[in-house]
Amino acid sequence: MTRNKLGINNSEETLFKIQADIEAFEKDAALYEEKNCDKRLDAIDFLEFHIIDHIESLIEKTAQTNQLSLLKQWAENIKLALEAIDNNLFKKLRAHIRSNGCTGEQFKKLVGKYIDFDADGSGHEEAGYDNLDVFFNGLLSFGSVPEQTKALEPEMVFYQKTPTRIIFELVEKAYITKNDVFFDLGSGLGQAAILVNLLAGTKTRGVEFEPAFCNYASDCAAQFNLPNVSFINVDARQADYSDGTVFFMYTPFKGEILQDVLVLLRSESLTRKIKIITYGPCTAQVASEGWLDITVSNNDNIYKPAVFTSI
Repeated sequence: MTRNKLGINNSEETLFKIQADIEAFEKDAALYEEKNCDKRLDAIDFLEFHIIDHIESLIEKTAQTNQLSLLKQWAENIKLALEAIDNNLFKKLRAHIRSNGCTGEQFKKLVGKYIDFDADGSGHEEAGYDNLDVFFNGLLSFGSVPEQTKALEPEMVFYQKTPTRIIFELVEKAYITKNDVFFDLGSGLGQAAILVNLLAGTKTRGVEFEPAFCNYASDCAAQFNLPNVSFINVDARQADYSDGTVFFMYTPFKGEILQDVLVLLRSESLTRKIKIITYGPCTAQVASEGWLDITVSNNDNIYKPAVFTSI
């Protein structure tokens, strides 16, 4: 067996390194302070994917299973303890939002104590997720995510959650205010619509084809006591958009379905100015519409939001 200059074989050296990493997390008092959620999320991620997964792969390859199993249990216990701190934090924040109805700057100030939502996320060339998503998944989710129950039509796109950082970005870039009515077309589990309401204080409507997703989103909004957030289980081609001023699409459909929806939105634009925010591949088709001006370009990066305003 290969030994290093100190006479320690490679297996022993690996165990020492794993033990030192786990011990460092256990002794880092800052991780156990409620306010350090961002740092704690990094630690949980490292424990799960760089330590626990590593140990599991080593167990399959080495004879030192007893030592490795003890290290794995140690790491898992620390991870559980850190997750419990976050779960209690989310419960406290939910109760505060439910009781006080804070939106806009109040909401940003509340969550900004625990997560850095101003950190630069420009490194994501494609749909990327980071600690901001983990934080808001924990805050805004209730119970198990439901299974899809309805088959999608060929031009409908399977639901994918909008990265949270993109929601923060579109609220700023589209100048969404409490006077708007925001529609999320293909709203899925409802996080975008709920978060836009919390960030901007605006009325939000989610249009969702899948009834199980729509029910889940409605339950989430009810848990937060958000009367200005609602979800409609309807095909987007049949929805009532008569009070909408801002419409968001993370490519929920394409082709003729998208074109049919754009025809509906154009008819709405004949009575008032509207904005359409796109994210993902649907941007190119929306950009070809002659009745829209692009006011915020995505610079040909489909994983940056673009904002269009009716002429």
